[in-house]
Order: sequence, then structure tokens, then C-alpha cells
Amino acid sequence: MAVDNYTIGVIQMSCTAEPDDNLDRAVLHVREAARRGAQVICLPELFKTQYFCQREDASLFDLAEPIPGPSTKRFAELARELHVTIVVSLFERRAPGVYHNTAVVVGADGALCGLYRKMHIPDDPLYYEKYYFTPGDLGYKVFDTESGKIGTLVCWDQWYPEGARLTALQGASVLFYPTAIGWHPAEKEEWGAAQYDAWRTIQRSHAIANGIYVAAVNRVGHETGNIRGRQAEGQGLEFWGGSFIADPFGRIIAEAGHEKEEILIGEVDLKLMEEVRRNWPFLRDRRIDSYAPITQRFID
Repeated sequence: MAVDNYTIGVIQMSCTAEPDDNLDRAVLHVREAARRGAQVICLPELFKTQYFCQREDASLFDLAEPIPGPSTKRFAELARELHVTIVVSLFERRAPGVYHNTAVVVGADGALCGLYRKMHIPDDPLYYEKYYFTPGDLGYKVFDTESGKIGTLVCWDQWYPEGARLTALQGASVLFYPTAIGWHPAEKEEWGAAQYDAWRTIQRSHAIANGIYVAAVNRVGHETGNIRGRQAEGQGLEFWGGSFIADPFGRIIAEAGHEKEEILIGEVDLKLMEEVRRNWPFLRDRRIDSYAPITQRFID
């Protein structure tokens, strides 16, 4: 049953070449977030390994796992022990040749509340995700947790207002974005500040436009895609951290730096959501009768 207030935790972490190490540290971070009062806790995108999409390598499909599977089992036990909800980002093996970038919501009783499969799949230098991931086919989802209704999208989804809107319209009070985004080192000096500002701005805009809390959950540190002793060519990626929580007015209520692991704690206040939506009634004033062309690729 939803309450007027609940506390969320955002885990900004670095990722090593050892999946077991990453998993163990993620568990420790979840324990610390719970100790600090978090009731719903979100991990970064694909935290179990270094970001492997920096190269196209068919052997890396071996990193995927079924859901339910070993990772969900461990987090289900942890969620039940700590009585917290956990958003876990995994490389899902759905069937031979069918893989997804998936967020799993594990309830405070240890049960799987459901899955969200990443809808928007990028294909950019060192972000070769179309090679690995089948686009999501579950649509935009809201999960009714013990604390309240939450939504979760994944990384590249965060640039699309349509996904945020459709999730908010289902009653989510907070929208989590597990993320793996960073700078190309050669571009950072010229474009780094603008890229980070754009990333932060677009997600704050989702909070404002929908009268909802937004939690962006990034990884941090320089990575070369080191998996099983092999790494991608080039300079790698410098994941910029900068995880944050924004309230329905777009105000940043907690924010991490760019250099180290951090845990952010923030309060979701449903009364504040009501107040903001009364004064900025964007959902009331939507002209839903005029939006049919939005389903077209481009209007010539």
C-alpha cells in the first residue's frame, strides 16, 4: 500500500573486469543504502561487468543470464532480508539468439514484480548495443511496490519524452533510469560539459513535464570494456557519474560527483507531487485529441 512519503536510494558505482566482484560490491552498496533508510534502491545499467558494448564480440553473449536466474535469486534473497525493493539491471538471455537489456524490479518480499526491457537501443561508436540487444517488447511499465508505484526505463530511453510520459500516465511516482553514459576522452574537453548538461537537462524536463520524481543512476570511472582479459580498441569511455534525484519541480535534491562511487538518498513526497500538479496542471491541459501525428516517423 502506497504511503505519502518513501525513501529511495541511488547507487553510483564503478565496475571492474570481475563480475563476481561487481555483484558482491553491489550487494554491499544495497545494504548500505538500506541502512541509510532507502526503501526502493536502484543499481546502474549492466553493473555486473565493464560496459561490454564497446566492441562487437559474439562470445560476450555468454555474459547473459536467464530471468529468473542466479542474479535475481541473490537479489531476491537480499530484498527479502532487508525488506526493500531493488531495481536490478541485467543482460537477459531470453532464448537462443534473443537477448535484452532488462531492468528487473524485485519486491520487498523477494518476489519479482516484473521486467522492463529497454525500448530504445543505440548504435554509436563504443556503444554498439544494437549488436547485443533486441528492442523491448513489453511496453512502458509501472510496478506497484510496497512503497508506491515506480517506473523504470534504461539509459538511451532517457532522451525520449514519450517513454517518460507513458510511464507517468500509468501512475508512477518516481521514474528510475539505470544508466551507463560517459565521455569519449578525445571529445571531453570540447564537448564534455555540454553533453553532461544536456543529459541532466532532459531528465529534469521529464520530472517537470510529468510532475514526477526522476532518479538517474549512472556508473563512474574509466573503462576499456575489459572482459576476460580482452578490451576494446581505443581510449575507452570515461563514465561521468553525476547521478541525481530530481523532484517534480525539477529541483535537484541529491547529486553525485564525477569521480567516485556514491550512494544518494532522497525522499519521494506524494503530497508535493499533488501540489506541483495542481499549480502546473500539464496533465490536465494536455490536448490528447491533437497528438495522433506523434506516431509518425516524420511529418513531411
